[in-house]
Order: sequence, then structure tokens, then C-alpha cells
Amino acid sequence: MIRNKFYSVINIAGLTLGLAIGILILLWVQDELSYDTFHKNAKNVYRLDIQGGTGNTKQIFEFGVAPIAQLAKQELPEVTEEARLCYDVNFSMYKYQDKVFADESVAFADPSLFSMFDFPLIEGNTSKPFADNNSVVITRKTAKKFFGDTNPMGKVIVADDKQNFTVSGVINDMPKNSDFQLDIILPLSYHFKFMLTQGQDMSNNFGTLDYVAFLQLKPEASIKNLESKILKIHLKHNPGDTDASYLLQPLTKMHLYTADLNDRGIGTVRIFIAIALLILVIACINYVNLSTARSMLRSKEISMRKIVGAAKLHLFMQFIIETEVLFTIAALLAIGVAYALMPVFNNISGKQMVLDLSDYHIWLVILYTIAGTLIASSIYPALLLSSFEPLKALKGKISTGIGDAMFRKILVVGQFSFSVILIIGTIVITGQLKYIHSKDLGYSKEHVFSVWMRDMAPHYDAVRAELMKQPGVADVTRSNQNIVRFGGFTGSADWDGKDPKQALMLHVITIDKDFVPFFKMKMIAGASFTNAPNDTAHFILNEAAVKESGIKDPVGKRFSMNGIKGSIIGVVKDFHYASMREKITPAAFYYHPQYFNRMYIKISGADPSAALATAEKEFKQYNGQYPFGYAFLDEVFDNIYKGESRQATLFDYFSGVAIFISCLGLLGLATYTAQVRIREIGVRKVLGASVANITGMLSMDFLKLVAIAIVIATPAAWYLMNKWLQDFAYRINMHWWMFVAAGALAIVIAFVTISYQAIKAALMNPVKSLRSE
Repeated sequence: MIRNKFYSVINIAGLTLGLAIGILILLWVQDELSYDTFHKNAKNVYRLDIQGGTGNTKQIFEFGVAPIAQLAKQELPEVTEEARLCYDVNFSMYKYQDKVFADESVAFADPSLFSMFDFPLIEGNTSKPFADNNSVVITRKTAKKFFGDTNPMGKVIVADDKQNFTVSGVINDMPKNSDFQLDIILPLSYHFKFMLTQGQDMSNNFGTLDYVAFLQLKPEASIKNLESKILKIHLKHNPGDTDASYLLQPLTKMHLYTADLNDRGIGTVRIFIAIALLILVIACINYVNLSTARSMLRSKEISMRKIVGAAKLHLFMQFIIETEVLFTIAALLAIGVAYALMPVFNNISGKQMVLDLSDYHIWLVILYTIAGTLIASSIYPALLLSSFEPLKALKGKISTGIGDAMFRKILVVGQFSFSVILIIGTIVITGQLKYIHSKDLGYSKEHVFSVWMRDMAPHYDAVRAELMKQPGVADVTRSNQNIVRFGGFTGSADWDGKDPKQALMLHVITIDKDFVPFFKMKMIAGASFTNAPNDTAHFILNEAAVKESGIKDPVGKRFSMNGIKGSIIGVVKDFHYASMREKITPAAFYYHPQYFNRMYIKISGADPSAALATAEKEFKQYNGQYPFGYAFLDEVFDNIYKGESRQATLFDYFSGVAIFISCLGLLGLATYTAQVRIREIGVRKVLGASVANITGMLSMDFLKLVAIAIVIATPAAWYLMNKWLQDFAYRINMHWWMFVAAGALAIVIAFVTISYQAIKAALMNPVKSLRSE
């Protein structure tokens, strides 16, 4: 190792980088796969999802009706416990004395949440977390935020300046590897009591889908049979829901799979596992290639050991130990590099992982990674080096043979094939993201920010008039949802000629007369609202809704939904109000001023400060202490594709690492080739070969291998990336130039790597070369 510093440095550098990146990726994979597996009942807990709609509008909802979980527990012996969550829409501001907060994650829940899941109370009684309807359980972080270092038990939090909740329990902060991320948990019984005051008995309501339900089952329960039984209970209480069905999703698969077990993130996990293995394989190939290539340089040493009595097993173990020493150095360096890179990796991946060496899970990942890489890279070189015939070696007649040379070439081809696949993947993912951000969405989101109006909503006209006086404000409108991603839906739509068996799932949003021109949306038939009183009986459908419903010449036709009877006054051109992974689905606009809660402000210049200042002033005038908040639609849109953007960035880095490690190996092989062909180079120079001739001769052998790698990688990359693109309803086509660009980049990088050693060898004095030989 010390005698061959150059090769040792290349081997250690390649292995260190490969192991470090492999460890980081596999830690990320472990984190993704560990979501909600820490609950002791995890294997027997399922989320109860409901499926509704017919035809192309059929979809799965994580939110269901309130009564079904309790009815399932009461009527089905397979169900041992149930717990429901309902995210808070009753309150928006929480106070303690002079402290005001509005960014907490709040939900109403059954008390059984704390026994079904491992969220035990560190203060309070887990068996009775809520003393009464006006109790609240908070996390340790929230307690610190509200009350500092004082004991939170018995303290009163005021919601919206009108409702007091007394702290009856404190739980530890919910783990990062959980899909439950709550700060404040209120009793579901309070929510039901409040809804009764609004005229809605949620305990018998089968029309409102607002509740996430979890069931704990007996281990022997048949999931399919149970789903059918739960549907029968539903239909017994609400026979009209003939399009409904239930799906039980395992808690441990909730993070990475949809309820029907389609990809919700598991595809990315599999891609990352493949990338980690590819990078580790590339690092192994470096070691194997350089070890076998340099076997000729060690042949006499090995032969002398055999002559003086060393057995093949002893030599084999010697080389295994040499590899282990080198791997130990690389592994220690890799752990250090992984530790140093963890903050950067977390920033890119959006994780909050910690390389805690006291956690045995971390050591399992590290040990499996290092052990697997060590075994893969040490066995073949040790067998080869221990199998030399001593007499031939001492006479200088030893050769590694055609088979060994071919094996090294195959490994180089494999290395660069993997690298080219990663480069093509990077180009395709980047291209898809550019397509998403440049595609016509059917509306204009540039220079627009939204503000939740809250108590400002009844004073909208005065606020709008004040904003329109500002020179930087181009227009103002309002609605009840964010246009970038709709949340509301209904299955109650009815129209003339509707098939009784059809259940059209419509995404719905209430808008005013300025909404369509504000967002530069296109009306393809009829007209928009005028804010006249009779607009409350009018509807605007998108093209997808017209197509799916089958309504011919829809303008003027009867239409009703959510108990509102009226007619269609217009059809708007389809626009994207969800991820590009999803096809545009049916949507309906309606006009109901009492539901308006979101204001949109369009600025005419690049500086939004004046518009924001005026919006904040108006907001504070009507909302007092409530914190002012806003969001630019561009940023909201970008957040939808944050996962893909992170994936693209990581692909960039991983491709760079794979190429770098491959080039390290190529540099080592080029150096070795120049060494063993030093006499040939000298003779060629004496016979008149130029530096360019010799450089081309030495480079061409390697560039041929890279070219073969490109040919192999191209169809493999096309297949893999085509499969990745299938997840998008709207996607790019893969063009020939993407593969050519990736191949050209690989060749240029390989040539630059090889040419340094090739030129250096070509410039050597031939007399000196021949004399040394």
C-alpha cells in the first residue's frame, strides 16, 4: 500500500466516496421505510379509506364519514379499537396571555388515539387524556412555545378569543418519521357538540367526508371480507351510496403507497436503492480492476512467497487482509465524510436525519454497506493473485490472460453503463421539471399572492377599493380555495338526462365576477358571473365536467349540487388545478359570497412591498392580533413539485459522484496501461510516431469501452425513464438528443481523464524508456 501510493490513493478515494454516498442514500431509504413502524400495534392498525365516483372521476379519499369507524367497532368482532381525527377548521388563532400563535397543526381526536398509537402522555393520564370537552393535549415543543419552562398542566389556551381549553396532557413531539405531525390535539367530542349547534349531527352523517379513521384489527382478520362488511354497514345506514367502497390501508404502508397499493413514494425509494447499489458497485469495480490489473506487477513477489512455502490459502488470506486494511481506512473516512455531508444531504432531500452512532439502526446500515462492498470487491482479486504459477512468473512469462483482460473491460463497460444511465436520468428529470414549469396551465399565476381574509371577508369591497388605489396593484379577486390545488369536492351533482348509476365527482370552488379575467382564464361558451343576486343559482363547468357528464350544449341546462338548484351559464377551458401527475378532472365554479375566505392580489411590477404593506394594514384593521400571512402562487406551485425538484438535484449529484468514481478507476487503469506498454511506446517513438499518434492509440482502447457502455446504457435508460414518466399524466417525450448528449458527455469526461496519462507517456524520452526495460 505504501509502496504504491498512487494506486492506494485512487482505491481509497473511490471506496471512501462510494461508501459515504451509499451510506447516506441507504440511511434515507431506511428513514422512508420506517414511517410509523415504531408503534407497537403498527402491524394491526389500518386507515379506513373510502372510494367513490364512477367512470374517470372514481377516486380514493383518505377522509371518510364520522360514524363508520364506531359502527365497525360495535358490529364487527374483528375490530378491537377505533380512532378518528378531524383537522381543525373551527379555530385559527391560539393565545396564552400576550402570546399569539396561528401556525400550529391542530386536530380533533378520539381519546383512543393515545392508546392505539405510541403517543403516551408524559404528563397527564393516557387512559383519560381529555378531562372534559374543553381539554387539550399538546406536544412538548408546543408547551415550551406557549408556557416556557413553567408547568403547562392546568394552563388555559384561548382559541379565537372565544373558547377556553385547559391543558390536560403533554406528549413528546411526534417523531419525524411519522405521518402524524400534530402540535395541539382537541377532543373530537367538542367538535361534534359544536357541529350540533350548527344543525349537523355528525354521529349520523354519511355525507360529509372530513374524518380520518383508523381501525385496530385482530391479527387473523381477513382484510377483503372486512372491507365488504364495512360497506354493508354503510349501505344499511345510507343506501344511496351505491358507488362507494371501502379500502383498509396498512399503517406501515400509508407513507409510500396509496390505499390501492399504487406508488405514493415507493418508486422513489426503489430508485434510490438502485442508485446506492450502482455507486457501490462502481466503487467495487474500481478496486477489482486496479487489483487485477496490477497483479502482473506483484507476480514475482507472490511467486517467491510460494517457493519458500506459502500455501495458496495463506496467500489468499493475505490479500483478503490487505483489502480489509484498505477498506477499514476507507470505511473510517467514509463515516467522517457522511457525517460532514449530512447537513447538505438533509438540506437537499428535505430530511432531518442525524448520523447518531449510538443508534444501532445506523450501525446496521453502515455494516451491511461496508460488508457487502468488501465481499464483492475482495474475493476475485485474492483468488487471482494467489493462483499464479511461480516458475512462469520468475521467468517473466506470466500473463493475466485474455479472460482476465476481458473481465476488466467488462467491468469498465459496466461502470460507465451505470454512469450514463444516471446522466440520462438527470437529463430526463430536469426536462420534465422544465416542462411542468413552462406548460400553459390554463391560467396566469405570475405576480399573484393570496391572503386568507378571515374577519376581513365581510369588508372585502372596501379592502379591494383601498388596494386598487395602490400604484403597484393591478387587480384583486376572491374565492374560497387556492387555484393551484383545489381541495373541495362533491358527488351530489345532478342534471337533466343523468344516468341514475352515474356518480360524478366534482371539484368545486366559489368565485366572484373578477376571478376568470383576473387569472386570464378562457370561457369557451357562455359567460362568467356578474355578482348579481341570481348568480347563486348559476354554475360554470370546465370542459372535463361537460365531457364526463355527457351534457350537450350545456349553457342554459339545469344543474344542481350540494342542494343548490340552478343552471349552467358558462364553460371554462380546462386548467390545471392539481399536480401534472393527475389528469384534469371535472370542476365546477359557483357563486356564494358567504364562503369567500381567500383574496388574490396581482401586482403590476416586480416589487410587491407596497401591495403587501397595504394588504397587511387592512388585514390588521379587521383581524387585530391575528398574524398576517400570504403566499405567492409561484411558490405554492413549486411546492407541489418539491419532491421531484429534490430528486432532480440528488440525481445531479449522484451522477457526478458515479462519473467521478468511474474516472478515478479509468485514471488508474490508464496509468497502469502506460506502465506496461512503456517499451512499445518507446519503440513507436523511435520509429517516428507522434505524440498525437501515441495519445490516440492509448486513449482509443478505453474510449471504445465507453462507447460500448453508451450502447448498452441507452435502451436500459430509455426503459427506466419511460417508466418514471408514466407517473405523469402530462409529460415530455424522450428525444434522441438526450441520449446523444449523455453519451457525448461521458466520452468527453473519459477522454479528458485518459488523455493526461496518455500524453504524459507519449512525451517520455524513448531512450530512457527502452533503457529502463
